[in-house]
Amino acid sequence: MKFCKKYQEYMQGQGKKLPGVGFKKLKKILKRCRSDFQSRNDIHDHAVHDPKTCPDRCPVCDGSFFPSLLNEMSAVVGFFNQKAQKLLQYHLASGFRKYLLLFKGKPQGNHVGLIQEGKDLVTYALINAIAIRKILKKYDKIHYSKQGQAFKSQAQSMHIGILQSPWLCELMAFHINLRQSRSSRGRDLLCLRVDIDLTCSICLDTVFDPVALTCGHIFCYMCACSASSVTIVDGLKAAEPKEKCPLCREAKVYQGAVHLDELSILLSRSCHKYWEERIRTEKVERVRQAKQHWESQCRLFVGV
Repeated sequence: MKFCKKYQEYMQGQGKKLPGVGFKKLKKILKRCRSDFQSRNDIHDHAVHDPKTCPDRCPVCDGSFFPSLLNEMSAVVGFFNQKAQKLLQYHLASGFRKYLLLFKGKPQGNHVGLIQEGKDLVTYALINAIAIRKILKKYDKIHYSKQGQAFKSQAQSMHIGILQSPWLCELMAFHINLRQSRSSRGRDLLCLRVDIDLTCSICLDTVFDPVALTCGHIFCYMCACSASSVTIVDGLKAAEPKEKCPLCREAKVYQGAVHLDELSILLSRSCHKYWEERIRTEKVERVRQAKQHWESQCRLFVGV
């Protein structure tokens, strides 16, 4: 069975209409683009372009294919991030806040329901990522170009690549945290390490108190604060817009940073000795920065 048919069956089997990639519609656009360009070359025998390739500025591709795909990708990522964030907020909430979230529309509050909902969201993200990759690959194959890959890079720079989403990493950790078997948790952690780099590129160690920037890269919280020239008391939202990611050098990535609480729980359980050691080594620096912050606040208050 071809992927297009599998994808359509999956989306139709969700019970309600979810944002997705219009695979058939985009394939029709590509087919129309190829036929229109070939017909134009048949009329003009001395055309400049190769009859098998699409010109750099194709009205069909620029006006229909890429804008449609961009809107669909934005809708998929927006839906996934919203659902994942709500699920994780409910799981980590306690007391009155948990009952409030339950009242607002979290009917599946049981253990099995949470696991299944997290698994369904991860499947939704991955199958849509495959659909996007395949349609862009088909675009490049039809046009003998690399514009599809260039569009993919552009979408990533706009932070609408679903595999970039920090909520995907959180959901994977969330799914593992809810597992009861210790042996299965170890295997899942290995899979997580294969798919997601858990090494902080600043301290070159496993991320501690992890935080994901809007570009998708993960760092230790203190390392990210140091790289953005802010204290842990001020937080990453206080970083200047000009501050760049230490890895990809993209600016304006700190204000929307996400604290990966589920991943932090997973690593603290799986790497207990390492976690305790990092807590001890960072405690002195955290206390020092907190002391300096409150001393400066007191001086400002008394007008010194």
